[in-house]
Amino acid sequence: MTRVKVSDDLLEQSRKLNALIEQALASVPPTHTVDPKITRAQRIEGTGVMPKPIYLAECSNRTIRGPAADITLRTFVPPKVDGVYLHIHGGGWVLGAADQQDQLLHALGTGANLVVLSVEYRLAPEHPFPAGPDDCEAAACWLVENAKREFGTECLLIGGESAGAHLSALTLLRLRDKHDAAKKFCGANLVFGAYDLGMTPSQRNWGERNLVLSTPIIQWFCDQFTPGWSAEQRRDPILSPLWADLHGMPPALFTVGELDPLLDDSLFMAARWQAAGNRTVLQIYPESIHAFHAFPTGIAQMTIAAQLDFVKAAMQSGLETRAAQ
Repeated sequence: MTRVKVSDDLLEQSRKLNALIEQALASVPPTHTVDPKITRAQRIEGTGVMPKPIYLAECSNRTIRGPAADITLRTFVPPKVDGVYLHIHGGGWVLGAADQQDQLLHALGTGANLVVLSVEYRLAPEHPFPAGPDDCEAAACWLVENAKREFGTECLLIGGESAGAHLSALTLLRLRDKHDAAKKFCGANLVFGAYDLGMTPSQRNWGERNLVLSTPIIQWFCDQFTPGWSAEQRRDPILSPLWADLHGMPPALFTVGELDPLLDDSLFMAARWQAAGNRTVLQIYPESIHAFHAFPTGIAQMTIAAQLDFVKAAMQSGLETRAAQ
């Protein structure tokens, strides 16, 4: 476990930004009080607290067959390909889209010579569990079967942020248990994920303070994704990977901020991931809120650089392992 050392200047920069974010969020209705269709439209139009997404010409959409309908994959292919990164976006299983983080995915793809495929999975409440996980599983299986032919490599990674990290972990468990394919992935980049939907202590104890997430917002997201489930039911390993048998997982980088209500999720999940015999790195960033990597701060640049270093190292290790077999 590493509490990342950050200069006083960068800590102060984050404190000031956190205050501005909290002030901005206090001026609008909190997420859990707004129809998700309205929030989705505001994000696309840039009329809410979040800026309008920037769509890059280098990114395009393709479709694959899914369990219920075709699945869109937001795709970036760099000039040189060393691996493929299956990305699963965040948004509490309710919000977000595959094309709303083109810049971050382009930076990861160009920095590590990665094809990036971001999954447009079905969202709750229109499509509650297991629709989203089913789509992510289908995308991962497609990649395992087609990566070599499509992209010239079998070096695969998976990752995502928040709900996307949760779905990434669930996808790896499904790949292991249903397809004997978890080891096809040489690394998992799991960024401030939610791994216990029955709610960890940090989720329950956070309270009303809205720094992108709050306890009521988390509860609402879980209610949309798993309507009618009790807290104990939500701890079923089919839904909450923290409660699963975690053997046979690829190396993982867990990233989280100290001011994130999901802090315990990464602390607990990283410990169990490592105890199950998997290589594990946990990085905790001070003065950092949920989704801190998406804001223009020095700490955000640090974590993006750390993720790049991790995926490069994971790819190299994966290549060496295959060469030795």
